[in-house]
Amino acid sequence: KYLPLVEKFKAHSPTFVAGSSWGPDEDLFLEYFNTHPEMKLIIAPHVIDENHLVEIIGKLKRPYVRYTRADEKNVLKADCLIIDCYGLLSSIYRYGEIAYIGVGIHNTLEAAVYGIPVIFGPKYQKFMEAVQLLEAKGAYSIKNYEELEALLDRLFSDKAFLSETGANAGYYVTSNAGATERILHMINF
Repeated sequence: KYLPLVEKFKAHSPTFVAGSSWGPDEDLFLEYFNTHPEMKLIIAPHVIDENHLVEIIGKLKRPYVRYTRADEKNVLKADCLIIDCYGLLSSIYRYGEIAYIGVGIHNTLEAAVYGIPVIFGPKYQKFMEAVQLLEAKGAYSIKNYEELEALLDRLFSDKAFLSETGANAGYYVTSNAGATERILHMINF
């Protein structure tokens, strides 16, 4: 799904997309965002209620706009776009250079399919795709702010590392595409 307002928001800026985020995730990447004016941020929180949105906005030190209130003009003045409605996240990852996935780690492939590096927290062991994406060097798991900062600094400054990690993520998805069909085919014949 093509999203013209998101496209306009991104323009040519390096963009970090955070999907299904919770408060503890937001504390980490918002701290980074607040001190790195060269990047833009798109947040699609896991819980979209007014209290959580107000909490996020309270932590921001840079201009933001909520997606449901965005228009051609105000989206150009914002550095952070808050997705305050459901159903857009899988389409939004395409606008990022890097994706962070909070609670829905099982959705890592939604971001990886666009050939961008995926970052998530330390609790990923139950999700096969997350484990395999780490092994394929298309994703990284971080435990704290220091690890996130070091990783983002490297991804944003080292274009070769960024594109290689993204390519690994994309290749993981395409090389596993059709796996379900192949398994079903083997079972049925």
